[in-house]
Amino acid sequence: MSENKWISPFLKANRSRIILILFLSILALLTAAMLTFTSGYLISKSAIPVENILMVYVPIVGVRTFGISRAVFSYLEKLAGHHTVLRILSKMRIKLYQILEPQALFLKSRFKVGDMLGILSDDIEKLQNIYLRTIFPTFATSVLYIIVVCAIGILDIPFAFLMAFYLGLLLFIFPVLSLVLMRKKQREFKQRRNGLYQKLTDSILGMSDWVISGRSKNFIEEYEKEEAIVAKINHQLVQFTRWRNFASQAVAALIILSLVFWSSQQYMDGAIPVTLIAAIILVALPILDAFLVVSDAFEKLPAYQDSLARLSKLEAPDQKTKNTKPDIETTTVDIQVKQVSYSYAREQALSLSNVNLDIPQGKKIAVIGRSGAGKSTLLKLIQGVIQPTAGSVTYNGVSTASFQADTSSIISVLNQTPHLFATTLRNNILLGVEEATEEELAKAIKLAQLENLVSSLPNGLDTFMEETGQRFSGGERQRVALARILLQKTPIVLMDEPNASLDPKTEKTLLQTIFSSLEGKTMIWITHHLVGVEEMDEIIFMDDGEIVLSGSHQKLLETSSRYQQLYALDHPE
Repeated sequence: MSENKWISPFLKANRSRIILILFLSILALLTAAMLTFTSGYLISKSAIPVENILMVYVPIVGVRTFGISRAVFSYLEKLAGHHTVLRILSKMRIKLYQILEPQALFLKSRFKVGDMLGILSDDIEKLQNIYLRTIFPTFATSVLYIIVVCAIGILDIPFAFLMAFYLGLLLFIFPVLSLVLMRKKQREFKQRRNGLYQKLTDSILGMSDWVISGRSKNFIEEYEKEEAIVAKINHQLVQFTRWRNFASQAVAALIILSLVFWSSQQYMDGAIPVTLIAAIILVALPILDAFLVVSDAFEKLPAYQDSLARLSKLEAPDQKTKNTKPDIETTTVDIQVKQVSYSYAREQALSLSNVNLDIPQGKKIAVIGRSGAGKSTLLKLIQGVIQPTAGSVTYNGVSTASFQADTSSIISVLNQTPHLFATTLRNNILLGVEEATEEELAKAIKLAQLENLVSSLPNGLDTFMEETGQRFSGGERQRVALARILLQKTPIVLMDEPNASLDPKTEKTLLQTIFSSLEGKTMIWITHHLVGVEEMDEIIFMDDGEIVLSGSHQKLLETSSRYQQLYALDHPE
């Protein structure tokens, strides 16, 4: 199973550490049992006259020895266990982010925000319990089970079978019943809780819509209703756990009573001295503590399996089969969009319908249309973020699905709010291309027309930009993002309204800089404004997911009254 990829490799990589942990765990259990056994013997021996002080001195030394060794072995077992588990978790997180990083652009189309929140906040963190609360204690208790049954069998084989049955209830029957009976409830609880994550994150992102529509009260009521269902399922889980614990304690009481009668009978038969009666009864207490936790460990297995299943789904299809990069010349990339249609999973209507485009290397295309016309969906399809419901999108005849891990070497994106970080201007420009030389950096800055800005800064390129680049204006932030794109040297640049929210003068200057610096690259520009479209080779007008107009700026001015009206709105002169 693919879920084992998150368990088996880490067990094998830490085999020696895990063997040490299990050995220390068994020693801790045995010394705890010997401590109570020796203590019981010492109490009984001290209650009767002794022929020699050595008869109680040796048990006193034993109590001290086992008391100290129990604490030492328990500490070492917990220290080694947590060290190993934290080491495994750190490797798991590295593996998780190595899986996430190549497909970061595509996660939003495959997973909801709530699912990702659950994976990042819950799933990896909970996997530590597989080791600490399931694997380690179950193995140690199984070894202890064999030792206890064999030890009793030396004295009384029929009674050993009876103890094997009682302890088997605690080690095998109750845990399996917990696993079988609670599997469905556990999964339902986790799924509904993840649904709460999704509902909460989706609603927070759309909180303004709730408030404006006056339905904030409805949201709170619906959320509390879902939360009540989750609380009810959790209550059922707690109730079952209580009844199972009661049954386990009842079995433990039966074991103690059986030991009382058996040890008394052994004394009456002359098989053991009277001083061993209390020792035999007391030795059962730490042993039973080890057996009672196994049911709790198995009860959580469905939750672990659900987490493992979600983690395994993160792997992209090409990672599950083969991860071969297509042989393509990335300096010249022709884009073909053939009879493409697309619909989002929860919608009946097509967001795109039978779209055809042929974009050779170096062509400049502007995509215009009202909000919801399908422009952003088209951009995502070309970028490879989503795959078409029908038709194909290819680079040089190869499907975009084959390039998911390498899209950044083919396409750069310049959008309304470029991602800038609270670090130096140099680091922001060099993001993803740290190997760029000073000459290449200077050339990119010159093409992006950032020279005057850099010279005016107190520390030049080493000036901190502050969080999200707030130190600079909107136009300056776009130029920084443009310089970053120039250094990446991708043949295709997608622009999602980078000129939005800029004043007319800054907008015109920025567009002139973009067009001049990106000469020779394929440009696909989504825009609501027609300022600068004269520079584009082709203009595409979309409406209801279809291309309703296409042609050069001059052709559309001559042949389309609709385009003339739109152009006049942005050029009233």
